[in-house]
Amino acid sequence: MPRPALYSSSRPTRRPAEPAAESAGTPEPSPSLAQASAPSTATTAQRNRLRALWAAVVLLTALLLASLWLHPGAAPRRITQDDIDAAVLRTLETTTLPSPAAAAVEAVAPSVVRVVGYMRSKNGKTEVERGVGTGVVIVDSGIILTNLHVVQGASRITITFHDGLETTASVTGVQPENDLAVLQAHKVPDDLAAATLRSTQDLRAGDQVVAIGFPFGIGPSASAGVVSGLDREFESPEGNRPLTNLIQFDAAANPGNSGGPLVTMDGEVVGIVTAILNPTEARTFIGIGFAVPIENAAAAVGMPPF
Repeated sequence: MPRPALYSSSRPTRRPAEPAAESAGTPEPSPSLAQASAPSTATTAQRNRLRALWAAVVLLTALLLASLWLHPGAAPRRITQDDIDAAVLRTLETTTLPSPAAAAVEAVAPSVVRVVGYMRSKNGKTEVERGVGTGVVIVDSGIILTNLHVVQGASRITITFHDGLETTASVTGVQPENDLAVLQAHKVPDDLAAATLRSTQDLRAGDQVVAIGFPFGIGPSASAGVVSGLDREFESPEGNRPLTNLIQFDAAANPGNSGGPLVTMDGEVVGIVTAILNPTEARTFIGIGFAVPIENAAAAVGMPPF
């Protein structure tokens, strides 16, 4: 059976038979084996080169992936405690930090208000300012604590908030035994913030405190000191009932500070400044002030105990 051609679809035309004499002569030369196999050899070499090229590409890719896997990049240097200490030291050397007292004042100042009580003149036609005191917002709806003696007998009470808003207020509750009054402001700022109250249970003599208020109407003013003692008693020169269970402190306080907050270094209110002790007629600060513990003050407005 004849073999089909490898590289051609045509078959060679068969020549007619030659006479015997002629066939006995020299036969026609047939294409050489080298010539017949030349195209096949060239194609095979081309395929081999292509395969070698792909093999090289695959090998290089594998080497690259292996290198990336084994060396993903330099790991960041681990931060040590020495690095942290050096950073903190540098910050302390280059930055001026606020004092604890300044931080305490900043925390509570937006809640401190100026309280003024007015009374009618003798002819009843005009109002006269009877005294200036201080108050502290304890509920952001405008509930304010102050001293009873600041507003007692006043025909009208005005409140000035930290942002300058001035409004009137009403007395909604009193606690005479602690010289406390609860006020409700008739208008409040949109961003009014209440002070943070703190129990006096862990308060100790020597703890630092700040008194904030309007001494002689000037302020808001701040003075720093320490807790001098606890569970003190004070009786005013007017002979009113004595105040008991008071916090004694030595931060400067004067007329006008009454009703203001006594604040810890954390900016938390532990008492309401209510009195100063001065046996002379000057009635100015000589180093001893008293504050009502905040537990008593919170009870005046029905807030739960700590």
